[in-house]
Amino acid sequence: MTAPTQIPVFNPAVQFDADLIRRHSRQGPRYTSYPTADRFRDTFGVADYLTAVERVRTAGGDKPLSLYLHIPFCESLCYYCGCNKIITNDHSKAEVYLDYLLREVEMQAKLFAGMNRVEQLHFGGGTPTYLTDEQMSMLLGRLREAFDFAPDEVGEYSIEIDPRTVDPARVHTLRQQGFNRLSMGVQDFDPEVQKAVNRIQPEAQTLAVINAAREAGFRSVSIDLIYGLPKQNMQTMAETLAKVIKANPDRISIYNYAHMPQLFKSQKLIRDEDLPSPETKLDMLALCIERLCGAGYVYIGMDHFAKPDDDLAVAQREKRMQRNFQGYSTHAEADLVSCGVSGISAVGGTFSQNEKKLENYYRRIDAGELPVIRGLALEEDDFLRRRVIQLLTCDFELSFAAIEEAFSIDFAGYFAKELEEVRTLETDGLLTLDDAGIRVTPRGRLLIRNICMVFDRYLGMPHEVKIERIRYSKTI
Repeated sequence: MTAPTQIPVFNPAVQFDADLIRRHSRQGPRYTSYPTADRFRDTFGVADYLTAVERVRTAGGDKPLSLYLHIPFCESLCYYCGCNKIITNDHSKAEVYLDYLLREVEMQAKLFAGMNRVEQLHFGGGTPTYLTDEQMSMLLGRLREAFDFAPDEVGEYSIEIDPRTVDPARVHTLRQQGFNRLSMGVQDFDPEVQKAVNRIQPEAQTLAVINAAREAGFRSVSIDLIYGLPKQNMQTMAETLAKVIKANPDRISIYNYAHMPQLFKSQKLIRDEDLPSPETKLDMLALCIERLCGAGYVYIGMDHFAKPDDDLAVAQREKRMQRNFQGYSTHAEADLVSCGVSGISAVGGTFSQNEKKLENYYRRIDAGELPVIRGLALEEDDFLRRRVIQLLTCDFELSFAAIEEAFSIDFAGYFAKELEEVRTLETDGLLTLDDAGIRVTPRGRLLIRNICMVFDRYLGMPHEVKIERIRYSKTI
């Protein structure tokens, strides 16, 4: 009898050091892109995007595409949310939006004709399942007419859902429509916490959706949690973690709630006195790491955990994991084409963002043009630093020789100033540094954003154009 295949347990032994975090945690980017979105310029427009697409065509090859579609509508307001969303119960607005979205899809499809194989699709929001079954089927059908999709066993086709608006039958329909990955917000199972953030989501409702996803054959189920919400304490967090672990999702993301009511109006509805103290938040994070790693989940990086046999954990072991605007990914080397209001594309060495306001988005589509409002064409230094930051966030190590070979530089000379700061971080125990490269220590992995910030040449520089400023969340 053949012995069962053993999945190797690859846990990068992350260590929680409260004192180190207290000393180093500060505001900083999450590095879903480099340069970060606050450096996009309003001088970048449609013509620049078209040039980037032509650059991809000229380069040839068979690099696949990643598609992102933004559905901005929600039926109710979650007080903590900072996403680009529209709260409405008037579903006719979705019908109008869908018409414009399809017109943008058709424009993009024409540009990528002949090089349009899609291996990754993600529906985000808002709440993508705000669309009806019929609307979703029609949208997916039009996407398949416009693009060449890889087969189900190859492609990664994911959708964010709200368990409050999706029953088990809808979950089975989503699988039949072609989605094979599903993510859902839970945030916290405690009823008092849910009431404080205006997101009443009974545990039974969430578990029914997870069970339906298993029955329907979804390849991966992901759950989002948040620590630092009003009314949360160590007991509620422990109880939520126990229920999540029992539910056995493939991936778990645990986000630090950043209370910034000056930026997000809905957060003004959260009472400051209901928020846990900074010390309690640190204790919650320590508890999350302890319980999830103890349950066998692999710490991927930043906020992400995954089972050892999940594609993300496998990609990390094989050193082919990347980061993009959806977070950690196994397909980030693909050009990313985003459709919908506020969507951000990454094509041919450029970033481009769509109009953020619905009326402006509609106006641009009516004019027969892509709704690009701003963006950035990367320079050689941007490519170099982006690669350095990617390797640090994904592999927790950096080989100087590999960078020197790829970019024809002398690492020590090019980054002389940065390496001085790296040595300071080494003294504090965040990493080890030698002639071969940088290796992030288990204690430093929670502060990987701090390490990456050393190589971000834009931090502290004045913005070249007057654009919306982004206030970063704390690194922990």
